[in-house]
Order: sequence, then structure tokens, then C-alpha cells
Amino acid sequence: MSVTIYIPTALRRYTDGSGEIQLNGKTVGEIFSNLVENHPDLKHHLYTEEGSLRNFVSVYLNDERVPQMDGQETPVSEGDSISIVPSIAGGLAFSPKASSINQKTKLSQEEVLRYSRHLIMPEVAMDGQCKLKAARVLLIGTGGLGSPLGLYLAAAGVGTLGLVDFDVVDKTNLQRQLLHNTSDVGRPKLESASERLNEINPNVAIETHGVRLTSDNALDILDGYDIVVDGTDNFPTRYLVNDACVILGKPNVYGSIFRFEGQVSVFHGAIGPCYRCLFHEPPPPGLVPSCAEGGVLGVLPGIIGSLQALETIKLILGKGDVLVGRLVIFDGLAFSWRELKLKKNPDCPVCSEDPTLTELIDYENFCGVTPSSSDVHTDEDGIPQISPEELKNWLERGTDITIVDVREPHEWNIVNLGNLGSKLVPLDELLERSGELDSAQNIVLHCRSGVRSAKALRILQDSGFKKIWNLDGGILAWAERVDPSLPVY
Repeated sequence: MSVTIYIPTALRRYTDGSGEIQLNGKTVGEIFSNLVENHPDLKHHLYTEEGSLRNFVSVYLNDERVPQMDGQETPVSEGDSISIVPSIAGGLAFSPKASSINQKTKLSQEEVLRYSRHLIMPEVAMDGQCKLKAARVLLIGTGGLGSPLGLYLAAAGVGTLGLVDFDVVDKTNLQRQLLHNTSDVGRPKLESASERLNEINPNVAIETHGVRLTSDNALDILDGYDIVVDGTDNFPTRYLVNDACVILGKPNVYGSIFRFEGQVSVFHGAIGPCYRCLFHEPPPPGLVPSCAEGGVLGVLPGIIGSLQALETIKLILGKGDVLVGRLVIFDGLAFSWRELKLKKNPDCPVCSEDPTLTELIDYENFCGVTPSSSDVHTDEDGIPQISPEELKNWLERGTDITIVDVREPHEWNIVNLGNLGSKLVPLDELLERSGELDSAQNIVLHCRSGVRSAKALRILQDSGFKKIWNLDGGILAWAERVDPSLPVY
């Protein structure tokens, strides 16, 4: 049987860039065996050392999810398609709390004129616009996804927008985060976002939460809103937002982006699956690159964020088929859309009838994220780390060191440590080129921020290298703390 298997963007580096692969087999398991036989570098990303499919990888046969445990025996037919859906970080009648829509929720003459193109739509009309005005929506993040979300929800007349962000505007944000301007660089994002949204629509009340969302404050912050929209870029916050929404009974409008690919869904544990039903556990740190590590096309957040805004407005109006129980995947490079059905996991630790997780936990620890320190040390994952300052000391003392850059060539062209004798060996080529390195020398590995180089260190350790260190924080930390003349990206 010939079957098409769809490879997500994050894994195409292991399939020579191929997004669609034709394979023969009679079952899902046989197809996957042929896949990893043809592309052996995929095996580590899809399977555990025990040979079972990783929990953060979902597999779909056509638009139905394949069971994690016994799904390998699922038969396939000619022309079927299999989708691999890794973590990247139905109709629903929903409206704001009835108490918030009362006789006082009326539109001024200015608002009638402003929203006139809504008012003449029977699906919105005066009643729907009053629902929008009464609604309270919380945006987690005012960056790539939060920008189109904030712009379109404010323009649509959502009465109260809550913004959660503690970051400042950086030049690297400007390529996609349209809430912020060049003049805003260095300012708190909440300040520039609030100003821009007030300019878009002064009728909208902006509530700001300039804090990092944590297990200690999430329930208090989220509880004051009708709908939560997830525009985050890291796994600890994604799981935190999901669990808090399930506990509070609130819908979670989900979006994620990576390079040319995006995902959109609406998770609502009260009536359908939640984020944990799709991804039971997060990937190990470093296995799935972030946008900062892998990049993202600037226009993609606009597409995915606009879809999140659309789902949010449909939730408020109580109109249309909302993406509860469905996951939409957009591939901008191929310009293709796929929709997959999501099912509630009866054993979900959060949203099942008998949940085992009823309060918020330590999500940094759950996702394996550990803080770094500033000396030469071994972190909790056993990765030997060296700080930029200490590497500088080694170089000044004349210590015999080989610096290896495991980034891609196009990143090397942006900024590199070639003046220090750094050698470019991209991560994908490291294993086959390890013979170019002298295991008797001290080797310091680096990438952009330290994630890929930590993975590279593991590869060299498995090949017998002993005197190796990971540059803590990567070339970004070196530029920030040792050589500020270097460009950052």
C-alpha cells in the first residue's frame, strides 16, 4: 500500500527537507519502520530508547488520531495519509457571562458608526456587538501572535483586553511583532502595546499584567476573563495556561508557529479535549527548537494570530463552528491546510472525569527547564557548561581550546567567533565530521543560545569525547557579556 506521510517543518531537516514522503506498508507501524530506515536521524525524535513512540508526538491516519499504545498495528489503505504532529510550543455556543450583558451594555453613536460593518451582518448585529463590548479577553503575550490578536480584537470592539507580558521590545522583534515600532526598542512591551491598541480603538479598556505568569499568580489573573488566548513561545507557560484554563473552566484559544508552519485550535476541557490530550508531556529541552533557535517567517504570526482572533470572536458571538476538537495545521511554504480531529483523552490528568492534577505545579521542572549559573559547572542534565567570562579567561591564559560552532552556515554569516579560531560544524553534520576534531583537546561547543550545542555535546560524549563544554547562553551571551560589538539576532 502506498501511503503519504506528512513531515512537520521541525523534522524536515532529517528528511532532506521533504515535507511529503511516499512509503509502502500495510500498517502504521510498518510505514514508520520504513520511514526511520530511510531517514535514521528521525528515530531519536520519534521513539524512546525503549522503542515506544514519544508522548509528545501525535500520529494521525487521515484525520483520525492513532492510539499511542496499540496504534502501530492500525492497517492502512492505498492513498491514505499519515500526519506526524509534534509539540511546537466543534461547535461551541459561548458568550460572556450573562451578568456582564445588561441594560448598560449599549453602543454610543460613535461606536455605531465605528462598528457599522459589523452591525449590518446578521451574524453580529447589535446584539453581537454588545456581546463583544461586554467580553473580557486575556492575551498571554504581546509578541508575534499577540500583535495581530491585539490589533484585530481591539478593532472588533472587544470591551476589555488583558495583556500579560514582562518583556521589553528588542530589535529582533520588529520583523513580526507589529504592535511595536523601532522607537519602542528598550521599552516594556506592555507600554508600547497599550499605546498602539488605544490608538486603534480608544473604546477598549486595556488591563496590563506586567509579570511572568507563574503557578502562584495564574489562577488569579485568568479568573477575571471570559476567554484566554495563548500567544506564548515556551512549553512551561503553555502547560500552565492549559491547566489553569481547565481548572477555571475557560476556553483556551491556542496557536503556535515555527518557520513556515503554524497550528491553531481551541482547547476547552469542559466540553472537549485540552492541550494535554494532544500532547501528554513536553519534549525534552532542546529537542524542539524555539522560534529564536529555528526562526519564523515574519508574516506567519499574522496569519495564525488572525485565525486565533477569528476563533475568539466566534466564541464571544456564539456563532459558527469553533475549533474545539479540531487542530488546523498551516504550511505556508507549500500553502496547504490540514484539519485533524482531536479526541478527549479519558485518562487525561487534567480534564478527565477523574483528574489526578487538580492544582498548578512547577512547570519549569515539569518541562525540564533549569536555570543556568555563571561558572564552569555541570547542569542537572549532566551537560558540562562554561560561562562566556570563563571561556574568555581560558583564551587569555592561552589554554589550548577548539571552539566549535554547531549553527547553520547562514547563521555563521550573521555573526561568528571566527576571530577566536571557531570552526563551523553544523549540528546535522557533527556525527560524520567528528573525526575532524581532536578528542585530546579541550572543545567548547556553541550555538545561538546554548540549546543545540547541548545536544551536540551529547553526540560527542556518545562518541567518546571527554574534554568538552557547552558555552552557556551561546553566542548571544558572549555578545552580551564579553563582546558587545558583535551583532545579535
